[in-house]
Amino acid sequence: MKALLAAIAAGLMIGTIAASHAKLPAPPAKTDAEKAAAAEKAAAAKAKDAELLGKAQDRAVANYKKSPSSMSSKAPANSKK
Repeated sequence: MKALLAAIAAGLMIGTIAASHAKLPAPPAKTDAEKAAAAEKAAAAKAKDAELLGKAQDRAVANYKKSPSSMSSKAPANSKK
């Protein structure tokens, strides 16, 4: 019984090692149309990200201007005692 379990365990270990060293075939080359579609999609995503970043920056500036601590006109006192 122990020999059977040892053989099964050894087989599983060999299979795991073999599977970890296996290589997948290379993906097929993209056509020009697929490349153009991917580039267009990437450009649209980049434009959307830039728009969202601009909106977030505008909100941050608005919040900064609303906060009372940012509007204080007092200069910090540099007095030493």
